[in-house]
Amino acid sequence: MSAWGAAKSADFRGPLDVARAATVVLDAQDTVIGWSRTAEELFGYAQDEIIGKPLDTFLPPRQSSGLTAADEPGSALGAPLSGGEIRVAVHSDGRSLLVATAVSSLPGTGTAAHVLVATALESLRLWESRLALLHGLATQSPVGLGIYDTDLRLTWCNAAYEREIGLPFAEFRGLRADELYSEGSFMTEGYPNTLDSVMNQVLDTGEPIVDLHFRGRPPSDPDVEHLWSCSYYRLQDADGHVFGVCEDAFDITDRYEAQKRLALLVEAGRGIGTVLDVMVTAEEIAEVAVPEFADAVTVDLVEEVVEGEALGAGGPAGGALVRVASRSATATGTGEQEKPNPPSPVDYPPGSPQLRSLSSGGLVLADDTLVVPLRAGGSPLGLVTFRRAPSATFDNGEIALADELAGRTAVSIDNARRYSRERAASLALQRQLLPRHLPQQTAVDLAYRYLPTDDVTGVGGDWFDVIALSGTRVGLVVGDVVGHGLQAAATMGRLRTTVRALAQLDLSPDELLTRLDDLVGQSAEDLMDAVGPPIEPREDDATGATCLYAVYDPVSRRCTMARAGHLPPAVVDPEGRLSFPDLPAGPPLGLGGLPFESKELDLPVGSLIALFTDGLVETRGRDIDQGLNTLGRVLGERGRSLEELCDRTLSELLPYGTTADDTALLLVRTRELDPGQVAHWELPAEPVAVGHARELATGQLREWDLEELTFSTELVVSELVTNAVRHAAGPLQLRLIRDRTLLCEVADAGHTSPHLRHSEEEDEGGRGLFIVAQLVHRWGTRYTESGKTIWTEQVFPSAE
Repeated sequence: MSAWGAAKSADFRGPLDVARAATVVLDAQDTVIGWSRTAEELFGYAQDEIIGKPLDTFLPPRQSSGLTAADEPGSALGAPLSGGEIRVAVHSDGRSLLVATAVSSLPGTGTAAHVLVATALESLRLWESRLALLHGLATQSPVGLGIYDTDLRLTWCNAAYEREIGLPFAEFRGLRADELYSEGSFMTEGYPNTLDSVMNQVLDTGEPIVDLHFRGRPPSDPDVEHLWSCSYYRLQDADGHVFGVCEDAFDITDRYEAQKRLALLVEAGRGIGTVLDVMVTAEEIAEVAVPEFADAVTVDLVEEVVEGEALGAGGPAGGALVRVASRSATATGTGEQEKPNPPSPVDYPPGSPQLRSLSSGGLVLADDTLVVPLRAGGSPLGLVTFRRAPSATFDNGEIALADELAGRTAVSIDNARRYSRERAASLALQRQLLPRHLPQQTAVDLAYRYLPTDDVTGVGGDWFDVIALSGTRVGLVVGDVVGHGLQAAATMGRLRTTVRALAQLDLSPDELLTRLDDLVGQSAEDLMDAVGPPIEPREDDATGATCLYAVYDPVSRRCTMARAGHLPPAVVDPEGRLSFPDLPAGPPLGLGGLPFESKELDLPVGSLIALFTDGLVETRGRDIDQGLNTLGRVLGERGRSLEELCDRTLSELLPYGTTADDTALLLVRTRELDPGQVAHWELPAEPVAVGHARELATGQLREWDLEELTFSTELVVSELVTNAVRHAAGPLQLRLIRDRTLLCEVADAGHTSPHLRHSEEEDEGGRGLFIVAQLVHRWGTRYTESGKTIWTEQVFPSAE
């Protein structure tokens, strides 16, 4: 017999039971001959008032009602009562009553012929409702209900409980809960360890326990672990007598698994692709999946992906896969990462799930192994293999989850591969564009450091340079292009090349920045004319570039500086006093229309100049003023070499060796050219000055033991002084400098530059400057506020 069959066989007496309903005994003429106390309460007539009266005294004829229980809209069960009708009765006080009646004929030949049983319709509906509720709980409720007696033996259960057990009720009636779930356990903390202990606690305290999560394997499904939400409450009658415990149990396994999958996807969103690194991303999916989703995970990538190379739409070259991540909960007991370091080649046998997945491009499920391909844009990236214990398989929902995990991983790995490829190209370009080494300069001692940005942000556009200029002067440059990546590096290269070209024209710092600004603005206009204005700012727009240019002259010990939106340099004099020169700021490059101004400083010999980009002094969590103060404190440490100061600066300002922006630092310590290496004369702008200049130059070469250069130097001096006398205004100045080469300079008040040209055979002149160009190593013109200077350099005979 089922649990519901047992319930139906119980003594559930209805409201028309003669023990509880109003009972009236009638004779054959429907005269009242018997009247119960319940009838007296229902109809209001005392027994001595109604005995001998006809039935219609309180119950009019049937035509006044004409309804059966099936016709009455308020019938709770929607079916007619056996032998019953719904009638309108009249109370002794005159009011009408709606009652349900049933008539039963009495056997025999006595006076009594019928027994009328009646009850108020309101009581009937209550009984029918309770009966329907009991029927629903017993047969239709999805919640398993079980009633245990005070000995914790199962005495009754509904159909849902019976289905959970998977056996007829008769086969497990009388068992204890712990006997039904011998391997069960609680997931909710703070409660006893067994179901029997929980029920005993409810019996003893009377306090119900609600939503207790219990995990176990029911007899109906012994291979799969289920999870129930259980509640327990004590049963007692109206007098307070305790007769058992009721258990409500609802299977929430599917909901729990869905929540686990959702939580795993949330964790995957947080834990996969945190950095742009192929290897780290592969390790992250293994860490997320073990042990929550699989007992073991391996990640194999195409070799080209690991190396950051471009991929085609076909399969991996020759099936070349490398193992980059492995994690196993069963092997270590802790789920610790087992990283192949370096990545190791892997070769799968024919017919393996991995090779089948590679050839088909789809998922492959083989018993306890699930292989999911990693693909991006139609190109294969690799495979993820999920493994479980032999008794555990992957259902459809778990297969979809594995596909989602692999999809997220593939996107992150492809992004990391593309980033690695672009970063490698940017670093290569940056290495080519930045100076590999700086030659020794007469004007200054120098040291430098350059740190690319960290792996997350990408290569930036900072640069620095040291440019040898005429007259033993030196140009110092530092600049910064806003943005990161290949475009920023390319923009930096264009700007650096342009600065070097303009510097060779011996322009003043403000003039150089003005021309650089014009060229940058012109490039932006040309681009806009070609393709139209960009919808969004381009990463390589040079309007986000800043630059500082300085020229130091070791003869005069003067340094002229100008800046375009860049931070001013730090200057430390030989006594250790720090200053940041108040240079006119100037706008960033490319804005146009605003002037640049230069400022000239007289620097004692041994002064320290620090040129740097903002990545050195401004970082997250530290404002620029703090960074400048730290920089000044380090630079003021006297007695340290420039190399030591570079290292000390980086260790103080960038202690972790990484930064969110590129960092460039150039330190120079000024020197002065020995007065014995410089000879200077002032000459009148007259023809006699030519011969006098030759004599002065010849005498100086003899003093410097450079007689081998006498002939060429006389020709150079004669030509330059002659041109100055003929084509420019005086006074004239002649200067010889003995440095790494022999420098000869002639200055005048004119602003017209001589031109090198080839003279015809019949020309009487015009060959002098051409001859000079053949005799010297190089020559040029630089302009000053007072005029111009023509200069030449000759290599010493021992250096040829």
